[in-house]
Amino acid sequence: MVKALILAGLIALAGCTSTKGSFCALESPIRLSAAAITALSDAEVRGILAHNRTGQKLCGWKP
Repeated sequence: MVKALILAGLIALAGCTSTKGSFCALESPIRLSAAAITALSDAEVRGILAHNRTGQKLCGWKP
């Protein structure tokens, strides 16, 4: 599940708009429990952080 979310986020980052809407309209912050975070690889953590930071910049998401 987490890997699917990361992949979806990275695909969305490839272009801020798609034929169905903007990044802000399609995406939401990825928030995980402490247990889920400890199970992530470094690459997965980087992907989630990139997704959430893009949302902060483009959409005004709060950390």
